[in-house]
Amino acid sequence: MLRALVVWLVFMVVAILNGAFREGVLSSRMGEATGHVVSTLLLCALIVVVSWVSIVWLNPATPDQAATVAALWVSMTVAFEFGFGHFVAGKSWTVLLAGYNILQGRIWVLVPVTVAAAPYLTARVRGLF
Repeated sequence: MLRALVVWLVFMVVAILNGAFREGVLSSRMGEATGHVVSTLLLCALIVVVSWVSIVWLNPATPDQAATVAALWVSMTVAFEFGFGHFVAGKSWTVLLAGYNILQGRIWVLVPVTVAAAPYLTARVRGLF
């Protein structure tokens, strides 16, 4: 589990850099809505890449072990997003939840879905089980 935590910390660095890229480049050139979509898809791709690179090091031997890694990653991701977003960044719960409103073009829900699927899919494709 310690290794899974290290990989999750890499996700957080990647996510923060991605957010800075969204704010500094994408949104100013594409608009906020399109910048959000592109940034979300980019982050999902980066999560898969980090998972692909790290999954052999994590070495889940069974689908259940991959699911345990996924559960850890998702719970930490959501806890960080809402904890940091509310208590540090000062965003309201309504604003934070709005990021998950697909009907308004907010596709952030793809990030925790990708985080959840990545350990199993990358381990499976890499032949770990």
